[in-house]
Amino acid sequence: MSTEAGAIQREKAFSLADVPAWLWVGIGVYVLLLSNGGLLLNDSDTYWQIAVGQWILDQHAMPRADFYSFTKAGEPWTSSSWLAQVLYATSYNLAGWAGPVVLAASCIAATFALFAHILSRRIPAAYAVAIAAAALALSTGHFLARPHVLVLPIMLAWASGLLSASERGEAPSPWLLPLIALWANLHGGFVFGLVLVGAFALDALWNADRVRHKSVALRWAAFGIGALVACCATPYGWGSILAARKILDLGELLHLIYEWAPADFSKFGAFEMAILTLIGGALYGGVKLTPPRIALVLGLLHMALSHVRNVEIFALLLPIVVLAPVASQFALRPAWLARAGAPMPVMAAVMVLLGGWTWLLAANTAFAPPESQSPAAAVDALKAHNPKRVLNDLPFGGYLIWRQIPVFVDGRAELYGEAFDVAYYRAMQLKDVNQFLDILKKWDIDAVLLTPSTPAVGLLDHIGGWRRAYADGNAVLHVRTAGTP
Repeated sequence: MSTEAGAIQREKAFSLADVPAWLWVGIGVYVLLLSNGGLLLNDSDTYWQIAVGQWILDQHAMPRADFYSFTKAGEPWTSSSWLAQVLYATSYNLAGWAGPVVLAASCIAATFALFAHILSRRIPAAYAVAIAAAALALSTGHFLARPHVLVLPIMLAWASGLLSASERGEAPSPWLLPLIALWANLHGGFVFGLVLVGAFALDALWNADRVRHKSVALRWAAFGIGALVACCATPYGWGSILAARKILDLGELLHLIYEWAPADFSKFGAFEMAILTLIGGALYGGVKLTPPRIALVLGLLHMALSHVRNVEIFALLLPIVVLAPVASQFALRPAWLARAGAPMPVMAAVMVLLGGWTWLLAANTAFAPPESQSPAAAVDALKAHNPKRVLNDLPFGGYLIWRQIPVFVDGRAELYGEAFDVAYYRAMQLKDVNQFLDILKKWDIDAVLLTPSTPAVGLLDHIGGWRRAYADGNAVLHVRTAGTP
């Protein structure tokens, strides 16, 4: 009888009904991303990110000057995403392009599992899953195998820890500090984590009793100083903060880089629909927030409107900022299962099954970046001409670095700076033809590799001293004719 009871108990332990909703969310996101893994490689920056990581692994040193371009060679440059680059390079060495895909998909899936878990502790699981699905829909456009996706679960855990402390009217635990130290080594966006400390400190003061305001303020200030020090725990020390700040000083250039461009409402899209739905829901339900929470909501909205890359931050942080007041106002309660963790046998079974499925998929799927950013045939033709200096289109910068060809420009905007990149953009688009001709002369360019849609291609076809040496649907190569000065 006891044996039968034990069997029943074991069967119950592995019941699918015992799998929490947040774990299902993580599994679903992982399966979805890995099934469409090629989309995670749809960015040429992945090439040079892996190349930098491989250089760090080979040299056992940190890059401190540029050695990939001939236009900025030797100028100071620090890699604020060095640890992420090493992880991507290691994953590539282990499994080819499947490695970066699995790494990125795993971090994104962990982010949404954690997101759903945080929500399901305060509201019914069905609502948590619906919100997670909406956040996923808003964020998918920026899901790429690049350093920023590796820090998403860290950002969420950091914000959740600060939020929990502020709701208690207390200072955060010092055990949170290793999170932002890890963030600072993975991606330059850790500066936003420091901003969140100040935002949630104001919320904590609002929630604390008046007699405790001074004590709470001092403890949050001490935590903020600790967070600042933790951000310097990188191979570059204080230089990591200075390097991250350079991105914000790019001025006009930020409007020319898609992910840094402001939100575009010329066509109705998911982001506009989300904003209108939130406004309509708040007006209909009479949602009330404290002034610090209102400031947080408006700040997140401003960030998303200013730069499309921040839409994912808006989608992930806004729900947890309004979670407690909305749950309290509408008397929402989670189910007991949502508050509990997943049983260890269930977690182990899920990991084994996902691991086996991942191995089978990777073994039978040829993951690779798209040909539009990997002009292999054009670069083969380019190498046949032995050029010394190549003027390349920006989308080809990463691939040329991958093929060990010095570039004119690539995705490291903080290295090239606003003036250089804006002048380059105007030249390639023929907004200033003389500027384009000056680039050819000043830098002694002997080969030009551009996308077919770049206006400068047509000019090179009709001016003397240049001939079209190769062309396909992805790239057009022009070389200087023999004897042309």
